Amino acid sequence: MITAITLGIALAFEPTEENTMLRPPRKRNESLLSGGLLWHILLVASLFLAGVFSMYEYAIMKGYSEVLARTIAMNTLVVLEIFHLFFIRNMYGTSLNRKSVLGTRVVWGAIIVVTVGQFAITYSPWLQTIFQTQAIGLFDGVLIVTVGVIMFCIIEIEKQIRLKVLKK
Repeated sequence: MITAITLGIALAFEPTEENTMLRPPRKRNESLLSGGLLWHILLVASLFLAGVFSMYEYAIMKGYSEVLARTIAMNTLVVLEIFHLFFIRNMYGTSLNRKSVLGTRVVWGAIIVVTVGQFAITYSPWLQTIFQTQAIGLFDGVLIVTVGVIMFCIIEIEKQIRLKVLKK
């Protein structure tokens, strides 16, 4: 919850997307949870579940301890949330341009705070005792980030396809 809230608050300080005022407003009687938004929620939730549980299962199959498997799963969730932040900032355009990647100071500040906190929970012996975590090796850390990149690519490709279909 801490990471989701911290990253979510960063969105409040984001400028609006380009061409926001060119889109028609939502109809008065239209649900806030439109079909497109509901689809996005289901897609992202499914990808998060698949990513987190796949990494947990990977760790168990490698013979890692239960503590390390949970730590890997938790770090995977945090990485997925960070990559999703980059996606969600641009729902109607590409997230793969200089302006989108650079973001704002608040976005990068939130990412740094979450990342430092996550590293502390994962690698600080004192916090490892409190949170029942275990240090993750370099290969597994790279694998976790790779899962985040894959998830980002899948939802970005889906968005570009959806936007092209909506234009027609």
